[in-house]
Amino acid sequence: MSQKVKIIECPRDAMQGIKTFIPTDAKVVYLQSLLKCGFDTIDIGSFVSPKAIPQMVDTAEVLSKLDFSETNSKFSVIVANVRGAQDAVVHEQVDYLGFPFSISENFQMRNTHKTIAQSVKTLDEILNIADAANKKVITYISMGFGNPYGDPWNVDVVGEWTEKLAAMGVKILSLSDTIGSSTPENIEYLFSNLIPKYPDVEFGAHLHTTPTKWMEKVDAAYTSGCRRFDGAIQGFGGCPMAKDELTGNMPTENMLSYFTTNKVDSGVNWMVFEAAFNKATELFSTYHD
Repeated sequence: MSQKVKIIECPRDAMQGIKTFIPTDAKVVYLQSLLKCGFDTIDIGSFVSPKAIPQMVDTAEVLSKLDFSETNSKFSVIVANVRGAQDAVVHEQVDYLGFPFSISENFQMRNTHKTIAQSVKTLDEILNIADAANKKVITYISMGFGNPYGDPWNVDVVGEWTEKLAAMGVKILSLSDTIGSSTPENIEYLFSNLIPKYPDVEFGAHLHTTPTKWMEKVDAAYTSGCRRFDGAIQGFGGCPMAKDELTGNMPTENMLSYFTTNKVDSGVNWMVFEAAFNKATELFSTYHD
């Protein structure tokens, strides 16, 4: 397999919208099963207001209970403000701070209670905090493929924001299909145009999908040059701040099947993954909305 992709597993995204609190020890058991799968990165929790995302209030405790001794994966957490970034960087295991940056003014207010202008300032501060702590920042362009709130959206708006964020020093930019509105056409257009234009930026695809649309989305992103893919086992979860009619996360097992079929190296050990898949079934059949 000559081609390689990075698979980012997102248990944080899978769990965060579940209203029943998942006990810390149950989270630890599940997350521990993911550590040996071979994922490039695991999106493991968040340092945000407990009022906003109560499910993630125990991220610091979860990190303290996991055994990181036999994993090669890196770890990311979501932060929404400067305080969250400061809380996150003290944890040695955290490699990346993920910041949700929406190009929809309405969604940015709904998600972080900030305007886009305020969010630009916050992101700049977070980049400095991360740099000082030898961490990296993943900037998620929320509503990267359209939005339902009536804000102006087209591929040029995404391009303009990519230019601004790259100029600020953003090195990892994940286009997020927050409400499942992406099509193969706009996925292909964005990645095939942005990736060559910004060679210093690593672009990722955080795609949400319905069960019948996943393959065309993954294929469009991969054939357009994207090599970084977010997913969640069995497609659990989504963004609790988006509209209620959510499509699910991109199922990791579907992506792995696609890449295996196309002889692309994902770095994931299928046998270990199968055990984690079973753990996911166990956890999410017990704790769900």
